[in-house]
Amino acid sequence: MAAIDPFEDHCWQDLIPAEILDLYKHYKRDLYVGPKAALLAIDLYELAYQGGPRPVAEVAKDYPSSCGINAWNAIEPTKRLFAAARRAGLPIFYTTADTREASKPSAVKATNRRSSKDGPEVYDIRPEWAPQAGDIVITKQRASGFYGTPLLAHLTQMRIDTVIVIGESTSGCVRASTVDGYSNGFHMVMAEECCFDRSDISHKVNLFDLHHKYADVMKVGDVIAALDKRAS
Repeated sequence: MAAIDPFEDHCWQDLIPAEILDLYKHYKRDLYVGPKAALLAIDLYELAYQGGPRPVAEVAKDYPSSCGINAWNAIEPTKRLFAAARRAGLPIFYTTADTREASKPSAVKATNRRSSKDGPEVYDIRPEWAPQAGDIVITKQRASGFYGTPLLAHLTQMRIDTVIVIGESTSGCVRASTVDGYSNGFHMVMAEECCFDRSDISHKVNLFDLHHKYADVMKVGDVIAALDKRAS
């Protein structure tokens, strides 16, 4: 059995065939976290965790917006990354839905899925990584954390060169924010175990695509090691 190329040693190994990997060989490069990094947590709110750590197909019957076990599996690595980011003194940004009636026309949605019938509390950030003093919470109406928000201005004023992206969903708001970040000139890093989706297939295919075109998909341990090195 051939050794796995470290550049491709990610969750898509069981899905992407060898002939497709071969087509993307010219994207291979060194992965890194730049010297002026920020952490961007996309939509880590209660809505994604509804129904508890159960299979998505099971929780979706009652909570169609939940990511079920996929969200819960990402909790521990996400907590570790937040801790490393704080040790390293990174600016930390969160996105969540804009629920203010005065600023959100009813026709405006982040995606074409049906809007949640729950109250605005489902868009509260999870307590495991609740915003602290100095953190910045960005409310958004569309998928991307950059679209129609002050995020770009904040990052530019802080002279950020690298944005570490985590959250959900990989194929939706995470992807849109990552592509927009790349398009605005930032080096984008995605912590693999800290991103999740309702669909495993969508998660893996989008990580594969983003890794080769727009972002460095890195294992969370490698991202933490890079942050701890600068913190020390």
